[in-house]
Amino acid sequence: MKRRIQFGFVLIYSLVSYFSPCSAFYLPGLAPVSFCDDGKAGEDCQSLIQLFVNRLDSVESVLPYEYDVFDFCKDAKEMRPSENLGQVLFGERIESSPYKFNFKEDVKCRTVCTKNYKKGSQEDITKLDFLKMGMQLNYQHHWIIDNMPVTWCYDVEDGQKYCNPGFPIGCLVTADGRPKDACVINADFNKKNTFYVFNHVDIKIIYHSGESEGWTGARLVAASLEPRSIKQADEKNPNCEGTTPMEIPVEFNDDISVIYTYSVTFEQNNDIKWASRWDYILVSMPHTNIQWFSIMNSLVIVLFLSGMVAMIMLRTLHKDIARYNQVDQEDAQEESGWKQVHGDVFRPPRKGMLLSVFLGQGTQILIMTFITLFLACLGFLSPANRGALMTCAVVLWVLLGTPAGYVSARLYKTFGGEKWKTNVLLTALLCPGIVFADFFLMNLILWVEGSSAAIPFGTLVAILALWFGISVPLTFIGAYFGFKKPAIEQPVRTNQIPRQIPEQSFFTKPIPGIVMGGILPFGCIFIQLFFILNSIWSHQMYYMFGFLFLVFIILLITCSEATILLCYFHLCAEDYHWWWRSFLTSGFTAVYLFIYAVHYFFSKLQIIGAASTFLYFGYTMIMVLIFFLFTGTIGFFACFWFVNKIYSVVKVD
Repeated sequence: MKRRIQFGFVLIYSLVSYFSPCSAFYLPGLAPVSFCDDGKAGEDCQSLIQLFVNRLDSVESVLPYEYDVFDFCKDAKEMRPSENLGQVLFGERIESSPYKFNFKEDVKCRTVCTKNYKKGSQEDITKLDFLKMGMQLNYQHHWIIDNMPVTWCYDVEDGQKYCNPGFPIGCLVTADGRPKDACVINADFNKKNTFYVFNHVDIKIIYHSGESEGWTGARLVAASLEPRSIKQADEKNPNCEGTTPMEIPVEFNDDISVIYTYSVTFEQNNDIKWASRWDYILVSMPHTNIQWFSIMNSLVIVLFLSGMVAMIMLRTLHKDIARYNQVDQEDAQEESGWKQVHGDVFRPPRKGMLLSVFLGQGTQILIMTFITLFLACLGFLSPANRGALMTCAVVLWVLLGTPAGYVSARLYKTFGGEKWKTNVLLTALLCPGIVFADFFLMNLILWVEGSSAAIPFGTLVAILALWFGISVPLTFIGAYFGFKKPAIEQPVRTNQIPRQIPEQSFFTKPIPGIVMGGILPFGCIFIQLFFILNSIWSHQMYYMFGFLFLVFIILLITCSEATILLCYFHLCAEDYHWWWRSFLTSGFTAVYLFIYAVHYFFSKLQIIGAASTFLYFGYTMIMVLIFFLFTGTIGFFACFWFVNKIYSVVKVD
């Protein structure tokens, strides 16, 4: 399924998307495929429409499974389209299905296959139990036609229609007669202790004809379906108008035959353009108003912090500098405040090796995030380009080893460190090693559970090859140039004997300051964080990268300003230990992220089972570590610039 990215189309459409009121910052970015009648098929168009199936997932379990595991109908000539690294890491397992039909040929009621389960067969009992488990945990199909998700659209509150890019296997009516999940859609699902499998689908395909616009064939612009449960009496002559549902009792006492069928209808609609065919899926997700509220909330915080920083810079600092630089020192007031510690403010920090390593890795993550979000805003990493977001992030991280090594080495040299071999090894291996160890442990659990999200051994070897074969050498190159450069020159000299720090008030002590420093940055992102967690754990599509990029910029500003404010207050209290505190002040935002993830787990998710719980918190810890390095690096460099700036403009005897 190779596609050519057309740069001109990408640029034009991204500009149109940016200025349009729909706020849909995405771009399919793939070349369209034309379809035509069977008799007209050729090089310009094709007649056969192939339906692909993806892995099945559930909001009640972190474990996705491949389509074949549930004993559904298989394709006789099974083939898998090539998957990129991002798809493999996300656990996508796309394969062909027996659902095949020709363009504009309606299908009334066609049998796909029959699955028979014998009462005495242990193999059949195991298969049926797994199918029941899937229905009980509300596992969802994910089908694909022409690289588009086949959606299940239904009415929700206030007359709105919601289109879900997946549909359930079936549903369960519990022992107390309560229909669970999808069983509420049909009043005939009313027998206690009974599963109802959706063994029939009515597929509807909408196409845009090219005859009136001068191009051959037609392009598919929408694909939806309606799942139904129908008990068939005859495999060769199925009746898809029946209303008797296909029941599977909780207790397996008799032989069971499940006949899978489907119907297809085609409809022409030239009002929907191919370039905007994802709109009906994405616009149906009612998030835009909340996103704007999130942006306004974040902007208010930024304006507040900017006002505080401006007041300090323009008024307090200006007065301080003017007073400190008075020519007649006898008339000047006695030195106090932040100038008092000029001889100690650039004293190298404790654990300078570890701080420099963290800053090198944080720089790598910061640049990677910026480029990835920028490309996503242009539409190159849209939902249609499956796995592109993760692939882009991983490749960028691998290629950005040089800045990580350079920053780490340069700062370590500035701190007076001499163990350059240890520094470069830790920069290349420490944080990636922690992430990989966590990831490998999570992968072992997925292997044991037989989940499709388990990364194949070959892919793990490929990841290690990228790490040790590309990222580590690039880190060594960056460190080489970093150590070749002279240490960063400080604006004031450091005294040989460290100054005693006076007794601090509660608010200027390190821990209260660090805890307070992460509150405002987290306040800027927590609404956006809700949608990101929804996309990861509730399997909702995330596509509003324009909003995310704006929040990213706001987070940069907020972390910088909050750290500068607290750094200034601590220096005025004559506490010169700002190196680690500047990193931890904004880095503490990651702790609030973890607390929010715990709250999200218990309040929003329905995840059950020890394996799913362990996987959730295992992957969350990876996110928290990456976010800690990312935000901490922002705060450190903002504070580093601020301290250098203010001490470079005062006269020191």
